[in-house]
Amino acid sequence: MAACLTHALHDGYTDSLYAFLPVWQAQFGLSYAAVALVRSLYYATMGGLQIPSDRALRGASPRKALILSTVIALAGLLVMALPLGFAGLCVGLVMAGVGSSIQHPRGSMLVTDTYGEASRRPLGMYNFAGDLGKAVLPAIVALLLPLLAWRPVLVLMALPGIALSMALGSLLRGASSGSRRAAPGQGAAGESTAASTGTAFAYRRPPGGFRILTTIGALDTATRMGYLLFLPFLIHGRGGGSPTVGVALALLFMGGAFGKATCSWLGERLGVVGSVVLTEAATALLIIATLLTSMTPTLFLLPLLGVVLNGTSSVLYGTVPELSGGDTGRAFAVFYTSVIGSGGLAPILYGTIADHTSQTTGMLASAATAVVIIPLVLMLKRHLRKPDVARPTHGGLASE
Repeated sequence: MAACLTHALHDGYTDSLYAFLPVWQAQFGLSYAAVALVRSLYYATMGGLQIPSDRALRGASPRKALILSTVIALAGLLVMALPLGFAGLCVGLVMAGVGSSIQHPRGSMLVTDTYGEASRRPLGMYNFAGDLGKAVLPAIVALLLPLLAWRPVLVLMALPGIALSMALGSLLRGASSGSRRAAPGQGAAGESTAASTGTAFAYRRPPGGFRILTTIGALDTATRMGYLLFLPFLIHGRGGGSPTVGVALALLFMGGAFGKATCSWLGERLGVVGSVVLTEAATALLIIATLLTSMTPTLFLLPLLGVVLNGTSSVLYGTVPELSGGDTGRAFAVFYTSVIGSGGLAPILYGTIADHTSQTTGMLASAATAVVIIPLVLMLKRHLRKPDVARPTHGGLASE
């Protein structure tokens, strides 16, 4: 529960930034590439500090790690809200990114340690909670922006973070000795083995299947973040205001939240390979469809696009323990580093393409990225346990 609430808040903070992008572009006179670069200050920090934060806080209790992550993130929002100009905005984005870099690996590891070999479905719920945050907070922000200046809206966003920081103290009071102690039936021997496998993962190349999975995760995130970069501008270009942008983001993220459950179910029946091929092909087709339709049909397509655009990640995250090579915690940190780093850098590339060609071409580039994933996931098949369909749910913690 605590990990899910924290994930929902942090992902809500993360994707609320999209509602601010047109406002910041107008106020600071930014190009598409510059808008993506500003946004990447948050993502690059969040992605680049995944492994260092996981290493630094591995001995800390889940309560301390999740509270610290939330306090730093909300402090970043408050710095952004101060009248410090463009520099203050950038500093606040970096601070918020530091907070979220702590939450992702520690929250995932808390879930994995709690459920052990049955962690695939709880990890899906953990990611589903993140999508609920994405569906709610960006919509609220977009509805508030026409009524308030953007700085007071950031202050209001910080309030649920303050409330959660205080609530986490009681929610995680029983987990104060660190996540390793929560691993079922392991004790000191398990801890020792975890340390040895962690060293092995740190100093040897990760397994081949994990490298492919991480690449797929990075490209999947690049597709999603590239489309999200342009969606507010697509809506504005068709005559929609900030409330319509909020509706569009809410529809997309609500579809994404439903997609977490749907694609987890799909993965159990079609396997990782079949489900990812299906969702990525559908993602590319639906992105193109939103470029060819008017405002109302586009809004109807967005929930369906959200299902496949966001749902794939639940299949990928659930496969991390299986391909982790033993150290699940570090594997999650590496995986999150890759996908979040991609989420920070890819929109800059798409934005540059749009600046030199058109917004439509930038969005088509994100659709093409989804297509590239299909041959890669076919390569992943030989690394997965057999059969790929209806596999038993193993969390990968047997050696920990």
